[in-house]
Amino acid sequence: MQVILLERIARLGQMGDEVRVKDGYARNFLLPRHKALRANEANRKRFEEQRSQLEARNLELKSEAERVGEKIDGKVLVLVRQAGETGQLYGSVSTRDVAEALTRDGTSVARNQVVLNAPIKTIGLHVLPIQLHPEVEVHVTINVARSEGEAQRQAAGEDLTQREEGPAFETFSEDDDDDRRGRRDRDEQPEIFEETDGATAADEPTA
Repeated sequence: MQVILLERIARLGQMGDEVRVKDGYARNFLLPRHKALRANEANRKRFEEQRSQLEARNLELKSEAERVGEKIDGKVLVLVRQAGETGQLYGSVSTRDVAEALTRDGTSVARNQVVLNAPIKTIGLHVLPIQLHPEVEVHVTINVARSEGEAQRQAAGEDLTQREEGPAFETFSEDDDDDRRGRRDRDEQPEIFEETDGATAADEPTA
């Protein structure tokens, strides 16, 4: 489908550009969210008539997004979640969780402004883009940890996803080996009975 963009769309075009997109993308996203118009003569005329208003509105929204971006760009948010020894979460962190964390921190952000290709499923530091406006993108770091204490350790650079394990086999020194060999040699020696010169009462002849 050929459409006229009403705002900048990443990897697609700028406001006023006519581009061809898949029908499903146009019907399910661009058109219902008023991000584009079907490309026809009537809509081309409509767009040119409203272009100055659209550009002014876009500039206003961009300026507001930049103000919000200055507040949250580079911010670190801690989310405490249950996880196993290797750091695998018992669940996940979604765009809703990130948006709610930002809102609790004092900045209202919609979940669809959080760019997350797949839910977060491990502890650690996760840097996420926040798309506040088609032309304004900032980044926040989500510190997912099992406790506030572990969050501080991760912030200091410690990797808590590696489980510490002892050696798989017991180790021995050469001295230990010599001791074992000596004990084995003593155990294998035959028992020696000492002979006596005198005869016992049982050995004496009877009269």
